[in-house]
Amino acid sequence: MNPDFDVAVIGAGPGGYVAAIRAAQLGLRVVCIDDWSTASGGPAPGGTCTNVGCIPSKALLQSSEHFSLVQHGLAEHGIKVGKPSMNVARMLERKDTVVLQNNEGILYLFKKNKVEFIHGRAAFRARTESGWELAVTPAAPASTEAKASPAATSAPEQALRARHVIVATGSSPRALPGLPFDEVRVLSNTGALALEACPASLGVIGAGVIGLELGSVWRRLGAEVTLLEALPGFLGVADEQVAREALKCFTRQGLAIHLGVQIDEVRAGRDGVLVRYRDGKEATESKALEFERLIVSIGRVPNTAGLQAQKVGLELDARGAIVVDAHCATALPGIWAVGDVVRGPMLAHKAEEEGVAVAERIAGGAGHVDLALVPSVVYTDPEIAWVGQTEAQVKASGRAYRSGSFPFAANGRARAAAHTTGFVKMIADAQTDEILGVHIIGPSASELIAEAAVAMAFRASSEDLARICHAHPTLSEATREAALAVDRRTLNL
Repeated sequence: MNPDFDVAVIGAGPGGYVAAIRAAQLGLRVVCIDDWSTASGGPAPGGTCTNVGCIPSKALLQSSEHFSLVQHGLAEHGIKVGKPSMNVARMLERKDTVVLQNNEGILYLFKKNKVEFIHGRAAFRARTESGWELAVTPAAPASTEAKASPAATSAPEQALRARHVIVATGSSPRALPGLPFDEVRVLSNTGALALEACPASLGVIGAGVIGLELGSVWRRLGAEVTLLEALPGFLGVADEQVAREALKCFTRQGLAIHLGVQIDEVRAGRDGVLVRYRDGKEATESKALEFERLIVSIGRVPNTAGLQAQKVGLELDARGAIVVDAHCATALPGIWAVGDVVRGPMLAHKAEEEGVAVAERIAGGAGHVDLALVPSVVYTDPEIAWVGQTEAQVKASGRAYRSGSFPFAANGRARAAAHTTGFVKMIADAQTDEILGVHIIGPSASELIAEAAVAMAFRASSEDLARICHAHPTLSEATREAALAVDRRTLNL
């Protein structure tokens, strides 16, 4: 029996919807199944990223940055304003509008590319002679909380057959043991993006990317924010020099950051959340802090529980992630997986690239993703971005290297914009001069890192980048100067 589709994509987050579109562009018959819903019950493709992650958090970060600028950054430009106030409801309304625009944009792209979309939940049912059979259940009625985790529904199932299946079900926030998210006092990223008013005090367990971004939003709006991090070092995934600078910046902004913390107890009540903790494993004295709200940001877990993986023998690792090879293929022919549900960084752009690569491989191409060249970004102020190896990683590998850095304080465009915090740092091989890593903290780091990623993808040397003419005055000149600094020949420092 011929299958209904060449490709069935489970999940319409960044990895899923991009995989579906690319497969359709290559002439394949494609269906994408996703059960995220809007408040009114309509489809809300885009996954965590669009609905409760990347997109809404950036909308709130932008709004809170504007508010902070009016409060603290306009006077030096000669602009005098009265005391500002924040309409949180209006800010959230704008955030919801931005999310909806992205939802509708994805639905438009499906229609444009002739991707069939089913608003529902899919699970594996059986293997067939020509591929795989899925059980598809229509999406449940709208609720106040859209979730990517499995949910029971009484709606009838339908069978769907496809030659290939791409699993792109994403991930969900990890809760503290014994402390489920109620999204009222104890918040995941979902609840932290929907607070109806700025809390007087906000605790954040976990000082990673999500904790820093959401903590920054509500700190700018007036909350007293305390971050409790279990690791002894701050932002351990970043280059150490960048992390030190970031810690100084965030402390100056009023974020109280405690490192090496061991949580002993978290108790949520009607009026707040009590957290008892110790400063380090060796500490014997417990401290207590009480917060109006608490964000728990201690990582994410792959969404595989509802896939019925055991029915078809799909292998999961100890974390519940789908086991795949370097090309996102599972051990079962015709089943692929991309994004947060497999190994590698849980980043939307990584998922997108994997989705494209898998679609091209299904169509007979040679799609490939180099996980070593996936850039990372923290959208705080200052922004933090990097690609490639940190200095500590290069040292640990035993590879001889040279490095150079250039401060934004010496960059003309940064001075004109009054955004002079931070620097660009470049690391290159001592013999070949190939760029091994670029690390940026400062204005527009999220945009500047793209040049470094392109250079490294083509295995450029620091000399190559230093010899390229950059427009003046631009922030990108700091990247060129960092490349010059590798050879100790900066021009403006």
